[in-house]
Amino acid sequence: MQLYKHILVAIDCSPVDNVIVNHVAALALQNGAKVTLLHVVHSHTVDQDRALRESAKLHLDKHYSSLCTQNVNVEVMTRTGEPDEQILKVLESNKADYDLVAMATHGHSFIGDLLFGSVSRTLKHKISIPLLLIGPPRRRKGLKQE
Repeated sequence: MQLYKHILVAIDCSPVDNVIVNHVAALALQNGAKVTLLHVVHSHTVDQDRALRESAKLHLDKHYSSLCTQNVNVEVMTRTGEPDEQILKVLESNKADYDLVAMATHGHSFIGDLLFGSVSRTLKHKISIPLLLIGPPRRRKGLKQE
């Protein structure tokens, strides 16, 4: 039985993306699912937009190549605006047939979420498909993190 057919992976081009992309790769292979990597450029100036797009392209290309090497059917999508709004627009589009949204969390505290907002919090209240959230690896006492 194929549980997932199309997985939307929202990435923010930070190191925690590796955790979710690796996890989704395994899910996609197990289910024969297509993966769409989505990055939303959130900028305030033209120069900032250009710099963020260049950086995002490098990150997206790396993840795209990694997934292709693992024989995952993958596509890349970039949008501009508020991340939660753009993710919702992609999900609501007629072309979208996603059955899972996956993203990494940064492990903010409750106070951090209140102060800075949370894309994951918005999504969990506004979408009707499953939302997979994976936090960054935690350091264990006495162990070095690689």
